[in-house]
Parts: sequence; structure tokens; C-alpha cells
Amino acid sequence: MIGRLHGILLDKSPPQILLDVGGVGYEVDVPMSTLYDLPAVGQSVTLLIHTVIREDAHLLYGFATAGERGTFRELLKISGIGPRIALAVLSGLSVNEIAQAVTQQDVARFIRVPGIGKKTAERLLLELKGKLGADLGGAATAAGGSASDILQALIALGYSEREAAAAVKALPAGCSVDDGIRQALKNLAR
Repeated sequence: MIGRLHGILLDKSPPQILLDVGGVGYEVDVPMSTLYDLPAVGQSVTLLIHTVIREDAHLLYGFATAGERGTFRELLKISGIGPRIALAVLSGLSVNEIAQAVTQQDVARFIRVPGIGKKTAERLLLELKGKLGADLGGAATAAGGSASDILQALIALGYSEREAAAAVKALPAGCSVDDGIRQALKNLAR
């Protein structure tokens, strides 16, 4: 399975990009959040990859962060949610917004995503409860407004959402982003 690709960005045609890796061009579907963070065409880029192998195709889905890829994989586990709908959810909502919606059981946030109706949104909330929302929701209250920035930094450093959320929960209230990241990394290193 392909887990990561590093190469030169050749083309952006939302939601797909073309990535040259050692002379081989890979077509990779990405959510809009990742697409906006990509450098200009001709620049070097690294993406985390989720590979789907079907009888008629080998499909690659790329993500800028481990949090996005993890959320994508959790969405795919839900009955009736395929890669296209999962990409649409990640294009319409950030990982933190998804976690907040799950914690608050906010159906309206998911309904705003194209292709998601009320029943699908309710199923998403039910299936994701306890997997995404609870950990991140608790972490957001532990360290105040900087919690989401600290959480995203830890995820970008390669920690899983659960590890990052647990580290953020252990932080004292009101710490700055810099101090929070330092303290969280110390806690995670133990």
C-alpha cells in the first residue's frame, strides 16, 4: 500500500492533482483543505496517502495532515459513506469542525456539506460519537482557545488525534500555544 508520496506538483484540477514521483505521475484526489495548502505548480510537496484498490481501479487520496487522513478513514468505516462523500465532508469542514459537530451533535453542520442529507448527517454523528468528538471536545475546554492550535501542531508532528487530544487535556488552562506545545511534547515523550 502507498502511505506517503513526495514529489513535484505538476497539475491542480480540483479535486485531483498530478504528482510526479521519480518520473511516475500519480493522480491523487485531495480535499479542498489540502488543495488550498499546496504550493505552486512545479514545487515539491509531500502528502499522506490512503489507497483504495478496487477491481476496476487503484485510487489514491492525499492529505496534508495525519488528522485529515485519520478522519477520512473513520468516515469510510461508516456504512453508506464512500471516498467521494468523505472527501466532500473534509472539503466542507475542518477536522476540528467535524469534532465539534460530533461533540455537540450538530446535524446542521453536516447538512451544509453537498451530498449529505439529514439521515446521513444523523448517521455520521451517531457513528463518530466517541471516536472523534469526545476526545477533541474535552481537549478544547482544557487549555482554552489555544487548544485547537496546539492540537493541530501535534497532529502535524505525526501524533494521532487521540494522543494529541490526551496531551492537550493534560495542559493547564490558559497556557500559550508555544508553552502548550512544549509541555505536550514533554508529556508525550514519557
